[in-house]
Amino acid sequence: MQNIDGLIPAIVQDYYTGKALMLAYVNQESYDYMLKNGETCFWSRSRQKLWHKGETSGNVQKIKNMIFDCDSDALLIQVEQTGTGACHTGSYSCFGDSAAGGYEILDDVYNQIIDRKNNPKERSYTNYLLENGIDKICKKIGEEASETIIAAKNENKNDLIGEIVDLVYHLEVLMFVSSITPKDIRSKLAERHAKEGNLKIASKKSDFRA
Repeated sequence: MQNIDGLIPAIVQDYYTGKALMLAYVNQESYDYMLKNGETCFWSRSRQKLWHKGETSGNVQKIKNMIFDCDSDALLIQVEQTGTGACHTGSYSCFGDSAAGGYEILDDVYNQIIDRKNNPKERSYTNYLLENGIDKICKKIGEEASETIIAAKNENKNDLIGEIVDLVYHLEVLMFVSSITPKDIRSKLAERHAKEGNLKIASKKSDFRA
């Protein structure tokens, strides 16, 4: 990839969902800023100056990982996106809703639970659980956990997958009634997974080649 005017392209990705958020350009100055401050900063080609993402909108991007590609001429920046999103149009991603990460289905299920709460449907199992409250939900989680264990002991992969899916669904219902979001879970998983020194932010100016 050919570098243009001392710039390299940077792909910004949601650290928790894998969703592609935006594309921008980085020069040595903006790169050094990110190393020092831990938030995304780019070079605005239209304004010809540094652009600290979220400086005016408040939608800052906190850097979790920052790594070069194999030729060191493109940068992948994994971030915790704050505020309403990355796009100036107000959308979460500049690439629209189709730029989904691997965890998107968890959000879809959770959002459907929210919709059932706001727009109840006759004979909806989700509405049945919500109407009966946390005791019923916890009872179902206990049942699904037991069935998951049985399927695992029986060494039946397809049955086990089905039981795990049932368990995850009921856990999401419990999350909803407990005001816990999928993002809360992803954040805690990432926090526990992280190890000291695991942040892959290059620290030498020589790593930047433009």
